[in-house]
Amino acid sequence: MKNLPHLASKTQRCASLSFENRIIWEQSRDSLVTMIVSLGFPAELGEMIARHLGSPKAIDRMTAYLQYERPTDDRMIVDEMLAISEEIEAWREKSGP
Repeated sequence: MKNLPHLASKTQRCASLSFENRIIWEQSRDSLVTMIVSLGFPAELGEMIARHLGSPKAIDRMTAYLQYERPTDDRMIVDEMLAISEEIEAWREKSGP
């Protein structure tokens, strides 16, 4: 019983952290979608890319690519998304469990 307050506060901290992470992810996603739309592509493409990349860092990296390269072909965008995903996966495999 003594541990219950401790567990509750830990749970609240985790929930707060999850909420903060969610806000960061949503901000990154929104920036990506805005950039995609500004290039003349549908917002749905940006949403799909954000879901595929998953992390705010990867999404921000994709946004930076779009700002710098300003691609005119959606295949270039998808190719970059896949390249970022492959690099992340290679890093995870190299890092181990």
